[in-house]
Amino acid sequence: MKDKRNEVLARQLLDYSVELQKGQVIYIEIKGKETLQLGKELIRLATERGATPFWYYSDESLMRHFVGNAGDEQFKKLAELHLPIMKAADAYIGLRGSDNPFDMADIDSKQIEKNNALFYKPVHLEERVKRTRWVVLRYPNNAMAQLAETSQETFADFYFNVCCADYAKMSKAQDGLMALMEATDKVHIKSPGTDLTFSIKDIPCVKCDGQRNIPDGEVYTAPVRDSVNGTITYNTPSLYQGTVYNNVSLTFENGKIVKATCDGDEDRLNKVFDTDEGARYVGEFAIGVNPFILHPMKDTLFDEKIAGSFHFTPGQCYDEAPNGNQSAIHWDMVLIQRSDYGGGEIYFDDKLIRKDGVFTDSNLEKQFSRENLKAAGLH
Repeated sequence: MKDKRNEVLARQLLDYSVELQKGQVIYIEIKGKETLQLGKELIRLATERGATPFWYYSDESLMRHFVGNAGDEQFKKLAELHLPIMKAADAYIGLRGSDNPFDMADIDSKQIEKNNALFYKPVHLEERVKRTRWVVLRYPNNAMAQLAETSQETFADFYFNVCCADYAKMSKAQDGLMALMEATDKVHIKSPGTDLTFSIKDIPCVKCDGQRNIPDGEVYTAPVRDSVNGTITYNTPSLYQGTVYNNVSLTFENGKIVKATCDGDEDRLNKVFDTDEGARYVGEFAIGVNPFILHPMKDTLFDEKIAGSFHFTPGQCYDEAPNGNQSAIHWDMVLIQRSDYGGGEIYFDDKLIRKDGVFTDSNLEKQFSRENLKAAGLH
């Protein structure tokens, strides 16, 4: 059944997120059959405004048969097929809604590493991310509702409220937080199982305000590569490469992960961090500020934006906030510091700036309220 909210979201993606113009080319990647309705709206609206859409359909149930069996030359050939299309695109939208997020769980990790290094990195990290205007989003199918442990109808309502938030207002609200981070040298974070210090001095800060991810709501930078010391224990489950990891705890010495533990398969966890040299260093530090997202649902695009959270990401840094770390992985893991998740504190240059998920600057906290960021006319 057609949901009018798909058109609202499609217009936001085209008009705000990628700012598609007449005469431009947009690459629309559609994963999962339940994303087709939103995909149709994007193709229709893009065509109506005089742009040319190219669409590509896939999902993990198809990908697994290639990734699990391909050799190096086949991964490279697949990249060669996709690269000219990505190079021709002015904009990219990735709709992700596979029926089963665990379809890749039993694929050999070495094959996944090859796919990341030989296909995903040249096509997406080196071409799409660096050159196009792009946005990536999940879609509210039953698999997502199951991960969130709620009904599909309830989850769909939550999803559209989150994804159709007033991101222009959110962008303005993020200015104060970004200025605060840009003026900071030393960061000190405390939470149950966490006592972590690092520097973010002279590394740029970036607002994430609906023009890269939907949902959005974070401000990120990166730690000085060798400055990280201490331990962090993440209190949200993380679904990565088809495996769910719980209570991941990382200990750092001079930037490097020297110990990694979790509840469950620690060998598999450490294999991820042994992907390459950069996998044991951190490429991103970000503070989540989306007031419509409060609880984890094993979906990175949502979990990393949780109000009162931050994520600390082993692997590749972003070009916009470079710290020199290079890796085939980029693993966003989340720690929620609101009081209902155990609390915690963030200090910038020894000054408390957030306690139990609430900014100590009341004006800053008010700007990130639901009331301020609710989209008008959604329903």
